[in-house]
Amino acid sequence: MSPPTTAVTRYRLHDAELFRTLMKRTGTGAEVTLRALGELVGIPHTTIGNVLSGTQDTVSGPTAEAIATVIGVDLLILWVPDQRAAVVQTVPHELVAA
Repeated sequence: MSPPTTAVTRYRLHDAELFRTLMKRTGTGAEVTLRALGELVGIPHTTIGNVLSGTQDTVSGPTAEAIATVIGVDLLILWVPDQRAAVVQTVPHELVAA
């Protein structure tokens, strides 16, 4: 029997225009630039630009969550879980040798 797997979810941007609109008026009412958003999330601003332009298809779950938090929306307003998630095998606790 193989160990169960846990998917490491990646997220695809739902709507680039919506993302741009929400950047103009975040949850705080303030505008955020690509550069500032990158700094707040802790990623290169070029990554966000690449996602907006379609050059980059997906981002990691933590990155998608951080962007949504800074923008001030729920994760699934901006992002859709990608079906090509990487799979990480996990071993159930009871099968791990003590």
